Amino acid sequence: MPYAESTIANAPFKRASGFSIVMAILLIIFGCLAFVLPVEMSMGVVIVISWLLMIGGVVQIVDAFRGDRGWHTVWKIAVALAYFVTGLFLRFNLGIGLVALTLALIMFFLFQGLLDIFIYFRTRRIGGSAWLLLHGITSFILGLMIWRHWPNGSLWVIGIIVGINMILTGTTRLMLALASRRLDRMIPREAS
Repeated sequence: MPYAESTIANAPFKRASGFSIVMAILLIIFGCLAFVLPVEMSMGVVIVISWLLMIGGVVQIVDAFRGDRGWHTVWKIAVALAYFVTGLFLRFNLGIGLVALTLALIMFFLFQGLLDIFIYFRTRRIGGSAWLLLHGITSFILGLMIWRHWPNGSLWVIGIIVGINMILTGTTRLMLALASRRLDRMIPREAS
């Protein structure tokens, strides 16, 4: 295939991998910021979650009145109120929110670590998959580290651990995107 046609055929892939590279770099940058400002990051995460819950509650209430009437509507309103009240409670009780979020983060990192390790063993022959193993082991160890300091370290641990995880996730995604670009360049293109 002539060079011009090959470039055109690869354009969507290059855009997608370029987007992946940009997103990976942004994850690394924001991870460094979270690592430098752990308390602010921890509080910010709880505030964002509280607002998302309150907005979700409002959306649920609007949706409840758009549908059919009856017990289904009552159930939607109950769920909406639970979302909204939980969000409001977290917004005004950041300490309790931090402790609860830290426990959820423990479960997330342990699960994410085990899942990445499992995926690595399924894809270990693919270039760059060793980064999945590193990410999985590190995420699992981070989950155990958080558990060790829970609940006393909840104020700063979320910011530190999320920052480290963002840096590792960004690095993993960057290495995988670069490996996929190298692989795409190695694939011979046939003439159409």
